[in-house]
Amino acid sequence: MTPRSSGSGARLSAQLGLTERVLAGPRMRNLLGVVEDGLDRVEDTLALELKVSDALADATTRYLYEAGGKRVRPMLTLLTAQLGAGATENVITGATALEMTHLGSLYHDDVMDGADVRRGVPSAHAVWGNNVAILTGDLLFSRASQLMAQIGERAIRLQADTFERLVLGQMHETVGPQAGDDPVAFYLRVLADKTGSLIAASAQAGVIFSGAPEECRLPVLAYGEKIGVAFQLLDDVIDLSADAAETGKVPGTDLRAGVPTMPYLLLARAGDAASGALRATIDDGVARIADGADPRILDEAIAQLRDHTVTAVTRQQAYDWSDAAIAALDPLPAGTVRDALVRLAHVIVDRSS
Repeated sequence: MTPRSSGSGARLSAQLGLTERVLAGPRMRNLLGVVEDGLDRVEDTLALELKVSDALADATTRYLYEAGGKRVRPMLTLLTAQLGAGATENVITGATALEMTHLGSLYHDDVMDGADVRRGVPSAHAVWGNNVAILTGDLLFSRASQLMAQIGERAIRLQADTFERLVLGQMHETVGPQAGDDPVAFYLRVLADKTGSLIAASAQAGVIFSGAPEECRLPVLAYGEKIGVAFQLLDDVIDLSADAAETGKVPGTDLRAGVPTMPYLLLARAGDAASGALRATIDDGVARIADGADPRILDEAIAQLRDHTVTAVTRQQAYDWSDAAIAALDPLPAGTVRDALVRLAHVIVDRSS
């Protein structure tokens, strides 16, 4: 596979308007250039590392990569690396490995959730079947571990600890809360493990692999985990969007697959008859879909949930987690890096829904 040409970092970030929004303004022009150069290097490294001699594995591992992505995780690594020596070779290698880990998790998530679409294209399991999709995810995790091994023991430990949390988060989501667990608190723990852990690892990686002061590590760790939760809460809102062309997914994909989201969980707390009836309708529809009914039977219920106050409450929760992430940055030195991280937290929860 031919690596993407120079300038791909700018084009990737422009897909979301991410870098321009995070690093806008004259004080940040130098930082903008550094981050986009780093994203180019990550893209080139990804393209090379995803090459596999086996024809089938080569096609499957590149599938979701070629479908695009926001590259939030490597962007975060490149930002926090500016607290140290910048985008060193170890920083680029670590950022690539963590993005590869993220890609691998998407193959597994789509199988677990039964999602038919990812990034605007048919999901890998819809094309090749569950077994090949799962094995592709495993292959990507292996490749990511090989990259981390090039950096050293601390990198291997970071990768292993993060992978453990990803697996536990998926396991807990699959099994669901147990007797005595608060469903909302349980769900937030799942989000912290499934999404927050990898974003937190990406933030830490920039500090660790650039040789930044150790006192920067814990603030960016806390920041990364909190914006990860905020990111997923906002995704729960976006999942209900009527604009499939924008989200790349059918509205209500998670709910139709029986995956609880925060708006759905909050229906149980609403306490009124209409909310209870809506939840019962969703539960009945999910059961019927599992038995082979047309997923469109939930279209009306999805629309009602989108307009329900619980969805506005979920959006506010995302803002609250974003604010907490920003507060975690207080120990960092004032400057363009901290300012950019603050802007990133705002951008994550200001995405269109």
